[in-house]
Amino acid sequence: MNTTQQKQQEQRSEAIQRLGKMMGDFPIAMLTTSAQDHSLHSRPMVNVNQSFQGELWFFTHVHDPKVEEIRGNPQVNVAFAAPDDRRYVSVSGTAKSMQDAKRSELLWTEECETWFPKGPSDPELALIKVEVERAEYWDEKSNAMVAVKGFFKSLAGGKKSEQLEHDKLDWQGSEGPPSA
Repeated sequence: MNTTQQKQQEQRSEAIQRLGKMMGDFPIAMLTTSAQDHSLHSRPMVNVNQSFQGELWFFTHVHDPKVEEIRGNPQVNVAFAAPDDRRYVSVSGTAKSMQDAKRSELLWTEECETWFPKGPSDPELALIKVEVERAEYWDEKSNAMVAVKGFFKSLAGGKKSEQLEHDKLDWQGSEGPPSA
C-alpha cells in the first residue's frame, strides 16, 4: 500500500469511527420506509446501536406496517438529529425484518420497555436490520460534513466550503470493510 492509499484508508476509518460515535449518541432515530403507493412514512425508533460495523438494528412488532413496507421495498433511510448541538446524520441502506431471540437479548435496553413492555422474549417482537450503503453527517463542533457512500467501497474526492468541511468517501472497488 502506497502513502496515498494509506492516507485514504486512515481517512476512511476515521470518518466511519466518527459516524459510529455520533449515531450512538442519539437516543432516537427516524426510520423512513416506502409504502406500496410510494408514499414515504417516517417514525421514531429507539436507537439501540452502541457500536457500528455497517449495520443498524431496531426493534419492532412482527405485524407492524413498516415490516410489510420493508418487504415491498427494502430501501430505507434512517435520520438522527440533535439540533441544539447542530449535529445530524442521514443513513440509507437496505432493510430486512427478522426474529432473533439471541440478538434481541443483546440489543435490549431499558428504553425499549416503553414500546415493548413484554420484553425481549415477546413472541411478537421482531428486529429490523439496516445494511448501510450511504451515510452523511454534519457536525458543527468538528466543522465537518462528511458523505460516506457505498459503505464497503473506495475513497474518492473532496471539497471545502467556507462554513463546513465537506469530504466525500466512496468505497467502490475496495476490498472488505475498513480496518478499525
